[in-house]
Amino acid sequence: MMRWAIFAILYILLTVYGFQAIKRVTKKTWIYYVFFGMAILIAGNLVFQFASGDAGRVLTPGKSYAFGFVLAFMAFNLVLLPFLVGEDIIRGSFGLYKKGLKKDKSFYMPSRRKFVSQVALGLAAIPFSSLLYGMYQGKYNFRVLRYVLHFEDLPEAFDGYKITQISDVHSGSFDDKEKIEYAINLINEQKSDVLMFTGDMVNNKASEMRPWKETFGRLKAKDGKFSVLGNHDYGDYVDWESAEAKQKNLEELIGIQKEIGFDLLLNESRYLEKEGQRLALVGVENWGKGGFKKAGDLEKATSQIQPDDFKILLTHDPSHWEAEVLKDPKHFHLTLSGHTHGMQFGIEIPGWVKWSPAKWRYKHWAGIYKEMGQYINVNRGFGYLGYPGRVGIWPEITVIELKKGTKSA
Repeated sequence: MMRWAIFAILYILLTVYGFQAIKRVTKKTWIYYVFFGMAILIAGNLVFQFASGDAGRVLTPGKSYAFGFVLAFMAFNLVLLPFLVGEDIIRGSFGLYKKGLKKDKSFYMPSRRKFVSQVALGLAAIPFSSLLYGMYQGKYNFRVLRYVLHFEDLPEAFDGYKITQISDVHSGSFDDKEKIEYAINLINEQKSDVLMFTGDMVNNKASEMRPWKETFGRLKAKDGKFSVLGNHDYGDYVDWESAEAKQKNLEELIGIQKEIGFDLLLNESRYLEKEGQRLALVGVENWGKGGFKKAGDLEKATSQIQPDDFKILLTHDPSHWEAEVLKDPKHFHLTLSGHTHGMQFGIEIPGWVKWSPAKWRYKHWAGIYKEMGQYINVNRGFGYLGYPGRVGIWPEITVIELKKGTKSA
């Protein structure tokens, strides 16, 4: 309740203060009514969505959109804030100067300058419109990102071998079947040798994936489709009536993955074989820092492979790579992860800028990293969660080509 009270106070203050810029730019009262009406509707919808339906941490599409609209509206007012506060400081200082040094009998503050409010409103419109764009277009703006990675000890038969990786489907958020079918076709068009999915098929419950089984069942890869579980797949964010119900949900999700054609690796390994040579594919259950489930067991998962095998590891959370994988003596040549979503918001200009709030939480948050002779790719995610959109960090389909030798060869 305290959090709601703090939010309400902050929301009202930002709204009232942000209104000062609008009031300075226009005298049309209908615009005032629209602004405050929008503020009331957005806040009211948020309260309604979170006060009704599923409780707890379950994020339904309705809750996500309510959160998205609040985020966009508050971002608009937050951009206005430094302009208005800065101007108030200048106005107040002028008033104090006149009152103190000029010995004026009354305190006088100059009125706000229309130009400052116009500039502030113009800049505030950028994040506001961007967040709305992200909710209705950006979340399905699928990108294929390609990498070529070189390994001196890659088996000859796998020189040029292609892997397609997807992650963080979050099927419970989808609201456009046509866009998802487009993405599935885009994955198949890559014609990779193998498909790997690194967890979070659902938001909360296995039932979210039922309407999408046929669509995802059309995914193709000649050497198979492999997967692991992510933190959301265990149903940990739902208040279940019993432990048995929670376990039944997990078993249903495992069954759905099998129906789709995924070989789900639960702290297990497989071999990919070609021309008498092989790669070891290792998949662990979720392991993550910061209170996330730590069910991943590298020792168990690698019990059936040899130390000198070329190893590819599937682990949902990239914090696992830094905490355990890198220092493991078995040496995992390539690790595939997801989980971060790149925070679904940021700025990326290849060769120039790569920034997201995700970097404050995760050292390895998007793309390829190399340490101690080992690679990790952190996929930015296929779907979305929480904020129902993406801005600057687009949904990703990764294609990795393995090459034998060094990059300069």
